[in-house]
Amino acid sequence: MTRLHWLDTQDDAPFPDVALALREPDGLLAAGGSLTPRRVLKAYRLGIFPWYSAGQPILWWSPDPRAVLYPQALHISRSLAKTLRKDDYTVSFDQAFAEVIRQCAQPRADGGGTWLTDEMIEVYCRLHQLGHAHSVETWHQGMLVGGLYGIAIGRVFFGESMFSRRRDASKAAFARAVIQLRECGYRLIDCQVASNHLTHFGATLIPRREFISQLDQWCGQTAPSAPWRTTAAPDSRHE
Repeated sequence: MTRLHWLDTQDDAPFPDVALALREPDGLLAAGGSLTPRRVLKAYRLGIFPWYSAGQPILWWSPDPRAVLYPQALHISRSLAKTLRKDDYTVSFDQAFAEVIRQCAQPRADGGGTWLTDEMIEVYCRLHQLGHAHSVETWHQGMLVGGLYGIAIGRVFFGESMFSRRRDASKAAFARAVIQLRECGYRLIDCQVASNHLTHFGATLIPRREFISQLDQWCGQTAPSAPWRTTAAPDSRHE
C-alpha cells in the first residue's frame, strides 16, 4: 500500500481490506469517513478501531500482529492478588460509564496527552446507551478511583482505555473484569497493541489473520447479558 485510503462519509461506505494496512505506522488502514455508532461497530467487527488526536482526521487502524488476552490465560501477580485480598476496592460494571471515559480522557501523569476527542467520547457514550459499550469501575470509600471501558460484540470484548487515580485501581478493574468475562463465556479480549502492562496479565500477540478468523468465530455467538449492569455501585460523590 503506497497511499492511505480515504473513506467516504456515507455511514455504510465499506472499509478497505485490513491486509492493505500500512506497515509503518503499523496498522494504519484508512482516514476520514464518519464516526457513528453503526460505523464504529462495523469497524470493530472487522478488526479495525479508530485512534486519532484532536485536529487530525479520523484514523482507522488494524495492527499486525494483534495483542489479545484469552480469559483463561489471565495471570494475576502476587502483589495484585494481595491488593485484591485486602478488599479495599469495590468493582462494579456499567455504573459510571460517562465518568470512566472522561477520566480516561484526562492527561496522563507522565505528561502525555489524550487521544479521546470530544467526538469519540460522544460516540462511545451513545454506544453505551445502545448497549454495546461497557465500563468497569473501581471504587474506594465511595470514590471512583479507577476503571476501564470497551465494546462487546458476541463473545468478544474489545478493550479501549483505562485510568487509575490510586495504586492498582485500574489493575483491579481489569482483573475483575477478565474473571467475570471468563465466567460469563467470553472467549477473547482484544488488547489492540502490546504493552508490558498487558503482557503481565497474560496478553499475547497473534497474527492479524488469526485475529480476524477468531472474530468471525466468536462475534457471531450469542452475547452474554452478564456481567453488565449486574453489580450495584456504592454511594459515591462523583455525580
